[in-house]
Amino acid sequence: MSVRDLLHAEEGPVPALGESRARVLEVLQQAGEPLGVGEVARQVGLHVNTARFHLDALVEAGLADRTTEEREQPGRPRSMYLARPGAARTGRRSYRLLAEILASYVAAEAAQPSLAAAQAGRVWGRYLVDRPPPFRRLDAGAATDQLVSTLGEIGFAPEAVTTGRQRKILLHHCPFREAAEEHREVVCAIHLGLMQGMLAELDAPIEARRLDPFVEPHLCVAHLAAKDQEAASGATAARAHPQAGRVSERRSTRAGGRRARRQPG
Repeated sequence: MSVRDLLHAEEGPVPALGESRARVLEVLQQAGEPLGVGEVARQVGLHVNTARFHLDALVEAGLADRTTEEREQPGRPRSMYLARPGAARTGRRSYRLLAEILASYVAAEAAQPSLAAAQAGRVWGRYLVDRPPPFRRLDAGAATDQLVSTLGEIGFAPEAVTTGRQRKILLHHCPFREAAEEHREVVCAIHLGLMQGMLAELDAPIEARRLDPFVEPHLCVAHLAAKDQEAASGATAARAHPQAGRVSERRSTRAGGRRARRQPG
């Protein structure tokens, strides 16, 4: 699944469909090719007129397309129906239950749940943003804008606030609120890790230091701070010259070996 699919997978409500109409749509989706009214009626077990009623309603709702059959034989061509690509899949979703299962497992089984969750967040945070081109560095403002944009796509309703030298991201909505309320040490650690991973992938001069969850019923606050300059410079140099560190290490090892051989017994 692509990054865009992940960020927008649950956009918009799934249209409310009755049981029969949902079954009609499911038949179209499974077929993968245009079907006539009679074929749909037989598969769903409905009268032809009832099947046509539901098919036309799906067309009006933008979930299916209606075309005319191409035929060379005499007679009136049939209306054919095809599910639209990307149309909402029918059937119940239980993603909240899945989130509860996974969060509770990490909380109960991981030796250090918060550390494990934060690490998972950092890995995914790196995946969710595009690394800048080589030799292009983002300043703190541009990196913050990119962070806010991606958090907004996830559903955090973020707002960047700067007071003096303090940078904060106000998160006005938690897209995983129910799971976070039950397993804060896991879910909130993932949220902090996501921000840390995004900023690390952007090679930003700032980092996410702390996340204060639910300082108000609908507000969490992320605190950003400037990276340690010496550590940041070393990390940048290592990325620009990945062989340099290994060469230096080999030289140091050889030099140490020679000194050891010269030592008197």
